[in-house]
Amino acid sequence: MLTLTFLGVGSAFAKRNFQSNALIEAWSISPDHQEAADDTLLIDFGTTGPLALHQLMVKPGFSYLDHNGVAHYPAIRCIFITHLHSDHIGGLEELVGMNVHCFADREAGGDFKPQLIGAPDVLANLWEHSLKGGLGALAGRPASLTDYFNVLAIHPPGRGEPDRFTMLDRYAFTLFPTDHIRLKRKYDWPSFGLLVTDHHSGDTVCYSGDARFDPQMMGEMMAAAKLNFHEVQLEDQTEPVHAMLSQLRTLPADVRKKTILYHYDDTWDCDAYNFVADEFAGFAQPQQRYTLFA
Repeated sequence: MLTLTFLGVGSAFAKRNFQSNALIEAWSISPDHQEAADDTLLIDFGTTGPLALHQLMVKPGFSYLDHNGVAHYPAIRCIFITHLHSDHIGGLEELVGMNVHCFADREAGGDFKPQLIGAPDVLANLWEHSLKGGLGALAGRPASLTDYFNVLAIHPPGRGEPDRFTMLDRYAFTLFPTDHIRLKRKYDWPSFGLLVTDHHSGDTVCYSGDARFDPQMMGEMMAAAKLNFHEVQLEDQTEPVHAMLSQLRTLPADVRKKTILYHYDDTWDCDAYNFVADEFAGFAQPQQRYTLFA
C-alpha cells in the first residue's frame, strides 16, 4: 500500500494552513496493521514543515514520527525536492541539523543521512544557493551536501539515467518538468512534478508540483491517472506562476472529478468556492492519509 499525507495544503504565504509538503508512506501491509511505514518519502520540506511535522506526529497512526516529544527525523528516509522556493526547501536545515546533532549514533560512528532526490540542476543549486550558507561548515572542516544526505540525481525519462526511483520495489516515481517560473521560455527554470506508478496494477497517480496550467504537459497523464493532486491559485492573475482555478475548470469533467486541489490560499472556505466540491475531488485536507494504491 502507498499513502500520501499532506503536512500542509497552503500556498507559500498561507497562514491558516501549513505550506504544501507531503509525506509518502509505503506499507508492506497497511497502516491499520503496522506501527510504522516500511519506507517514507517527503515531497519537499518548506519553512513550515518542521512545525507541521511536529503536529502530525501526535495524531493517531503517526506515533513512529515522535521521539520523546520531538520529530524523529531519521524516520524520514528520503526527500524529493521539486524546486527551490523556500516553501519547498526551508525546513531542510532543521532536518539535517537534528540528524547530525540530536540523532547521531556516535557508537556506530556516524549520523543518519536520508536520501536526497531531485533533478541534477535542482540539487546543485540547492547546495550552492540555499543550504551552503548555513551548512557549509562542520566542526574543524568545511562541509558539502554529501555530509548530510545520500544524494540521488534523477532525470526526466529520455534525458539520462537514472530516470526513476522506487519504494518497496513496487512503486516507481518519475519526474516531469513543470512550467512554473520562466526566465525566457517554458521549463528553463528547474521545477518538477512526479508521476507515481504501481507496478502491480499499472495504475498511476500524478502530483503536479508548482506549475502553471499546462495541459500539453500534464493533460494525458492526468486523464490516464486514477488520481491527481494539482496545485491551484484561487484568484485570476495577469501573469500567473500557478494554475488558476478558472483554468483548471476547463479540464474535462471526468479528469476534474479525480483531481484534488492543493496549494491554495486562506480564502478556500468562503462561499465563492463551494462549487469545488462538486466539480473536482475537492480541496486537499491537511494531515489526512490518502490511499494512492491499496
